[in-house]
Amino acid sequence: MTQGVPELVEKALAGDRRSLSRLLSLVENGYPEGKEAMRLLYPRTGRAHVVGITGAAGSGKSTLIFALAQELRRRGRTVGVVAVDPTSPFSQGALLGDRVRMQGLTSDPGVFIRSMASRGAVGGLAPATMDVVSVLDAWGMDIIIVETVGAGQDEVQVMDAAHTVLVVTVPGTGDEIQAIKAGILEIAHILVVNKADLPRADILANQLAEFVNLDKEDGWRVPIVRTVAIRGDGIGDLVEAIDAHGRHLETTGAGREVGRERARRRLLYALFGHLWEEALRLAQEDGRLEELVEAVAQREIDPYTAARRLADRATTRGR
Repeated sequence: MTQGVPELVEKALAGDRRSLSRLLSLVENGYPEGKEAMRLLYPRTGRAHVVGITGAAGSGKSTLIFALAQELRRRGRTVGVVAVDPTSPFSQGALLGDRVRMQGLTSDPGVFIRSMASRGAVGGLAPATMDVVSVLDAWGMDIIIVETVGAGQDEVQVMDAAHTVLVVTVPGTGDEIQAIKAGILEIAHILVVNKADLPRADILANQLAEFVNLDKEDGWRVPIVRTVAIRGDGIGDLVEAIDAHGRHLETTGAGREVGRERARRRLLYALFGHLWEEALRLAQEDGRLEELVEAVAQREIDPYTAARRLADRATTRGR
């Protein structure tokens, strides 16, 4: 067992925020100590309601999260926020835009905000997002809000991290019909029309109701909630919709299936990461990686055959 990790976990679970931050850094960076921490913490997870929030950049997601967290705190719930920011092209770290915008929450002991760099990950989430969510879950957060980068209609990976997915739309962009065509709307459990005081808000809400299939296979009907996050308008209704979806998952048994699918994806992600790390380690140890790179560059072998050789070697060594 890695020295120091059990003590760090114990301190974090006792409420020490500094120890929690250290654990999150270990997990986020993929260190062996982070994997050891996950082994110890994972049995304590499964209690938090994880809410994913996605939508195009400029739709007001951060302001919405700020208002949502405030309302949840007024209702006595603890809130974790995992904000995935764009990666700095220079430091490879998060640009921390969301942390700056949510400064008003940082003094609340019932709120914990973690900004993460996307590090070039597609799908709107950072590679370690689900592990960070698990740590906050084990720490005892009632609600964990996961905000994606804001890359547009490809941001569907949030389904892997969240029980309830909110897709935030905004009127007045001139492309409401195009937004309706976006595949991202299909993953929504709640559709939010933010900045609903702007012109065309009614048109957007009506178009969503008319053109989006609001009936999910598990019997849930997707509500359309109008908000003006900067004023707090509609935020109470949004909390009620989130709670209603949570109750739906519990009472219908749909939550068990969601949990099983999330477990499947977590396992496959972990398997992919393990095989990747092992194949790369072995190939770098004996110089095989550079040999294959050169062979591919010289057109002596195609990339897929080269990759298969690396993967076969890694799996053979593991037997």
